[in-house]
Amino acid sequence: MASATFLSTLSLANKNYLLLTPTHSYAKGYTSNFRVSNLPSIVVRKEGSVRSQGFVAMQEKGGSTLSDDSRTKTPHVLTVAGSDSGAGAGIQADLKACAARRVYCSTVITALTAQNTVGVQGVSNVPEDFVAEQLKSVLSDMQVDVVKTGMLPSVGIVKTLCKTLREFPVHALVVDPVMVSTSGDVLAGPSILSTFREELLPMADIITPNLKEASALLNGMQLETVDDMRSAARLLHNMGPKNVLVKGGDLPASSDAVDILYNGHNLYELRSSRIRTRNTHGTGCSLASSIAAEVAKGYPMLSAVKVAKRFVETALDYSKEIVIGNGPQGPFDHLLRLKGHSQDCHRQQPFDPSDLFLYAVTDSRMNKRWGRSIVDAVKAAIDGGATIIQLREKEAETKDFLESAKACLRICRLHGVPLLINDRVDVAIACDADGVHVGQSDMPARVARTLLGPEKIIGVSCKTPEQAEQAWVDGADYIGCGGVYPTNTKENNITVGLNGLKTVCMASKLPVVAIGGIGVSNARAVMEIRTSNLKGVAVVSALFDRECVQTETRKLHEVLLGSNIGST
Repeated sequence: MASATFLSTLSLANKNYLLLTPTHSYAKGYTSNFRVSNLPSIVVRKEGSVRSQGFVAMQEKGGSTLSDDSRTKTPHVLTVAGSDSGAGAGIQADLKACAARRVYCSTVITALTAQNTVGVQGVSNVPEDFVAEQLKSVLSDMQVDVVKTGMLPSVGIVKTLCKTLREFPVHALVVDPVMVSTSGDVLAGPSILSTFREELLPMADIITPNLKEASALLNGMQLETVDDMRSAARLLHNMGPKNVLVKGGDLPASSDAVDILYNGHNLYELRSSRIRTRNTHGTGCSLASSIAAEVAKGYPMLSAVKVAKRFVETALDYSKEIVIGNGPQGPFDHLLRLKGHSQDCHRQQPFDPSDLFLYAVTDSRMNKRWGRSIVDAVKAAIDGGATIIQLREKEAETKDFLESAKACLRICRLHGVPLLINDRVDVAIACDADGVHVGQSDMPARVARTLLGPEKIIGVSCKTPEQAEQAWVDGADYIGCGGVYPTNTKENNITVGLNGLKTVCMASKLPVVAIGGIGVSNARAVMEIRTSNLKGVAVVSALFDRECVQTETRKLHEVLLGSNIGST
């Protein structure tokens, strides 16, 4: 175990306990946010409740044994849901999703269902006392990080769950308010709605209703537009959950899959292309379980939702050809298709184009000139509205670059902003960044994809339609096109101009971010070329070669919003 510093003494149950935090964390100033008042009465256990306060361990004062749970702790999700005999949804989908997301998953079964790709033929509820026995069996022993709920078919089972969670608190509760199956069969009656509202939702860290479920929770409110979804998210948040994700997969007349996330302060509109496939059985269960998995790993909620959404989209896309059963709702493949590459190209992970809206590329020399650290620069850019960060470092030693990347990644993860590493795939792997951006003279995107795997983001610099086509074939997620205007940040840079940018955009199958000499004065002109796949601008000196990064980023953000391309 790393060396530690005693930060606080807690007196509980007539015993004194010493709470520890790593020395290196204490020295660097990112210590625990612990307050004695934050502690639930049951916190004195060798599990995540101590670690969630920022401490690595707890030791009885004067004792000789240190309970170090940081050495072997595995992210653990407990799913409380119904069993699907067809294995497309419910407990079975939860297990597969958690396995794909590399977390441990235990189960509490609330009901047995007889169902297949046609529909639900029968439901048999598990007795409430046996649900309680399952819950206590797991929660009393197995260090659960996150509980995820699915089908809760009776008022008694909902009450049993709430009572048990008060006795055995966990880090987070993810509630998927399952009421109707994908095929339209009713799985939970209206009698439990009031219990959901009064007892379960106030305990939830996030709820993930689809349109029908959100409408039911809101007494039949009609949800037919994105604005309706925004209103529903706010109203549901008033019922007590910390976050609300209203899923718009069934939104009428929408060509996109639109979800609305609301945390009580900010609304996030998460858009992606709709995947046309019959194999959608269990998508809601899988999304909620994937969110739970990412939260169990320690991701903040916005990041967890984005990662989970991309994973489900990927699985749906690569399951389009699967044929299981004769009904209209087939299961999708959580695992097998994600292990290999497609025959046509190496593209594995759909990228959320909205992240390209305001793309900040760091420059160490500029930051030094203005007397700020790279971490301060990145935080200021995010506070000003940057939606993605590329860490570019041409002069630092590898060790220093890696340390900077780790520090910046902590900031980005806290705010749900992706962090890419410029050129250095080795650094991206070492710090577990969200991806890389490579140039034409760097490691080919195909090789980078092989090294990084299917879920990381890969961007490629392109100046011609041919380069853009190759980026698609090689498995890139987006391309950076430029320089649009002359710039001093790269030597011997050839500009393509607005016409060249438009030509590449029209030829590209991928989202495009414009780069090169762009700032407040000309960003609107760049976006006015009006191609559907131009999603934003990448900026260096207009942000980082200025006295106040946050102010300049905010100014550019306002200009981009004014260009009507929107932001999510």
